[in-house]
Amino acid sequence: MARSLPSLPPPSGRSRPGRGTPLNPASRFDPLDVEPEPGSEVDQPSTATRFFRDASRSVLVHNDSPDVGASVGLNPYRGCEHGCVYCFARPNHEYLGFSAGLDFESRIMVKHRAPELLREQLRRPGWTPRTIMLSGATDPWQPVERRLRVTRRCLEVFAEARHPVGVITKNDGVVRDLDLLLSLAEHDAVAVTLSITTLRRDLQKVMEPRTSTPRARLTAIRTLAEAGIPVGVNLAPVIPGLTDEEIPAILEAAREAGAQWAGYILLRLPHGVSDLFDDWLQAWYPDRRDRVLNRLREVYGGKLYDATYGVRGRGRGVFADQLRALFRTTASRLGYVPPPELNTTAFRRPAPEGQLTLF
Repeated sequence: MARSLPSLPPPSGRSRPGRGTPLNPASRFDPLDVEPEPGSEVDQPSTATRFFRDASRSVLVHNDSPDVGASVGLNPYRGCEHGCVYCFARPNHEYLGFSAGLDFESRIMVKHRAPELLREQLRRPGWTPRTIMLSGATDPWQPVERRLRVTRRCLEVFAEARHPVGVITKNDGVVRDLDLLLSLAEHDAVAVTLSITTLRRDLQKVMEPRTSTPRARLTAIRTLAEAGIPVGVNLAPVIPGLTDEEIPAILEAAREAGAQWAGYILLRLPHGVSDLFDDWLQAWYPDRRDRVLNRLREVYGGKLYDATYGVRGRGRGVFADQLRALFRTTASRLGYVPPPELNTTAFRRPAPEGQLTLF
């Protein structure tokens, strides 16, 4: 039985309904910064979500970061409707000419051809199978996926090719694709991780407004585990002074639901995300603001973020060591194990687009 949570003051702020932030600052790459008149239409950008076709000619993203679990990722979408105010991927939207603020959660680039591009990549003679993360940046099961099914069509390619894929999501919509996950699991070619930031519904709905509820994510873990899908939990991000006290409770609840492995990532606030998060704290939890920001400065050497490999997402110093010890001790007590090594030996190159396979 998961322990009861420490008390947390109710949120006190107001913002755009269903949005993580009401702010839409200029891109750091924009040479012209226009300051609109307060109250003008420009000062109040539309909150309606718009979707755009992404014309990328490749779909796999390669990285050599030593603190990232997999070297290859696939993001069916750029931008994310979930609207998590703390999302480290927000600054990526600035490369597209959008804002890391409201634009990130309301101007979504859709890679409609992602399944076809993936198929082409896996068919290349030089391709060597290795675990591909789905996705690592923006959530592959964000709300629009229910309608567009881009992620599902990518999973169909993975299943056909028996290609190993690591799934990470904050959305219980992943269980919709249980049939494809089971097909991959038959070849030890899939592992699913559900990210849980908090068990508090009142905090979740203002911090990550369009994600699945904490209860729904735990239910998804249970559904996957009972079906025989390898599943784990990621406490991401852990927010010092706001959610770090929930580490034991989240680990207990997820283990009870069937999670087999666990990880955590300390809050990362690159570029303008720090200003968005600071504004959010002032609006919703002003009584916790100084505590949270001071804790972040403590673990990141006096700054709100340190992008150094091995430091980002982990921190340094006494408080970072205490968090690490709390996580490891609790995970060990609950019987968590390392995530599985996925199998690459069952891989077979998928058929050309439109061609049926014999078996």
